[in-house]
Amino acid sequence: MMQFLAQPVGAAHYLLVGAVLFVCGVICMTTKRNALGVLMGIELVLNGANVNFIAFSQPALRADRGLALGLDGQVVAIFVIVLAAAEAAVALAIVLNFYNNHGTVDVDEADELKG
Repeated sequence: MMQFLAQPVGAAHYLLVGAVLFVCGVICMTTKRNALGVLMGIELVLNGANVNFIAFSQPALRADRGLALGLDGQVVAIFVIVLAAAEAAVALAIVLNFYNNHGTVDVDEADELKG
């Protein structure tokens, strides 16, 4: 483990950080009962995926594995950032509307939304 930490920062380090962010986001989404906590978990999952997209678009990784991603990883990451911003705006509007109607943002109280 110490030899892994002594190496220069490479793609494996980025992939490890992305995986940790992803797992933290999934744990946050499954354990939080507050709608804002769930939204923060979703953002962590998307940011973990972004870090992995950027890691896979590194030239050193492409040369080692024979992958031809080029700038595709960065383009997809920017698309995910735009998607996350739109998702956050719509989700916060829904949460604020739900709070105005029910006085809470507890996701267990949202059972009346069943159609």
